[in-house]
Amino acid sequence: MDFTIANLGTCKIKSPFFTVNYVNNNQQIVFNSLISEIEKEYKENKKIASFELAGARKMIYFDPSKTKAAIVTCGGLCPGLNDVIRAIVMQLYYQYSVKNIYGIMYGYQGLMPKYGHPIIELTPDKVVDIHLDGGSILHSSRGHQDVTEMVDALERMNINILFTIGGDGTLRAANLIVEEIKKRCMKIAIVGVPKTIDNDIMYIEKSFGFETAFAKACEVIRSAHTEAKDAPNGIGIVKLMGRHSGYITANAALGLPDVNFVLIPEIPFSLEGPNGLFEHLRKRLETRHHAVIVVAEGAGQDLFPETEEAYASWNKKLYGIVLYLKKVIKEYFAKINMQVNVKYIDPSYIIRSVPANAHDSLYCGVLGRNAVHAAMTGKTDLIIGSWNRYFTHVPIKAAISDRHRITETSYLWHSVIEATGQPISLISME
Repeated sequence: MDFTIANLGTCKIKSPFFTVNYVNNNQQIVFNSLISEIEKEYKENKKIASFELAGARKMIYFDPSKTKAAIVTCGGLCPGLNDVIRAIVMQLYYQYSVKNIYGIMYGYQGLMPKYGHPIIELTPDKVVDIHLDGGSILHSSRGHQDVTEMVDALERMNINILFTIGGDGTLRAANLIVEEIKKRCMKIAIVGVPKTIDNDIMYIEKSFGFETAFAKACEVIRSAHTEAKDAPNGIGIVKLMGRHSGYITANAALGLPDVNFVLIPEIPFSLEGPNGLFEHLRKRLETRHHAVIVVAEGAGQDLFPETEEAYASWNKKLYGIVLYLKKVIKEYFAKINMQVNVKYIDPSYIIRSVPANAHDSLYCGVLGRNAVHAAMTGKTDLIIGSWNRYFTHVPIKAAISDRHRITETSYLWHSVIEATGQPISLISME
């Protein structure tokens, strides 16, 4: 994968931002951590894959007195959105003296005249307290918009920098905006701050809001455990976010080790048969008389017919695995004349809408400030990531090239197996 970062041109303006730790483009963070992998990579390619280090540069591309910046938030809500917006505005205004900062309302819809959404001016006074609230002061939307019309809007507004805060779909649209800008030979920087509560963006260690999300999920699991153990053969089923990746589910199960079964999209499982979920759940109830199952929303999709139906965001519609599990678990135990009490909890929208915790808020601030550093130096078509505890620049094309997923051989998944006591495999061979 090529991690080269695009630039709009040569930086000729002395930065108003002062620090003793200026970064230059030659400072790189290696992709592989193991020496054996680095040696192998160099032997095969005569080059070591690395990310450009994020941070302030001595020279910048945009003249702060003439720069107009805009911020847009897209997709589902996520803890920390307001923290990132606040950090970007404060950094632009106070550290780079950029006074023209605008908020695009309701995601990419805000760039489309047909929706009639207002453009708002963002000042320090307007954003000073927004980190105390969940959601986004700019609101959000899903769905695809016409790229040429969006770039037309940026051109009409004389925008020099667009900060896009969103997940996979948002970044794909941002990449298309970059391509349209190139066709028109325009000088607009597009810088993304990756937002996905599922933590499935490639080449970043974690996305903002993730820690808040699984910490909140732990509280829900505690309630499910209480409900389960206080009923005869109680079964608590908790649905968590994770269309393609089970990071929230896995981490929540480790954060509150009262979970007995973890079902995620990456690891297939059977319901019936001697090694299926039903049989292991029966054994658990016979010995402990209660059980907690945590399920990612995208788990078990192979149990249903293939579908091409999609949401406005182009994501395929998922079958409701958790409600299906609730139904078939009741049916299975009714067949074997065993009483069960199934308790189902879906906290998804509660988790999405809460404010960021202290650790996530800190992380959001650093992401936002580094996004400003990158944009002011004319870097474009990139997101701000973190790798090996450093903040990095990652090309958008690399970030959207695949999804970050848990593997069966990973340390994380084996930790889940150890903590829950569930079998290494829940697949029944016919």
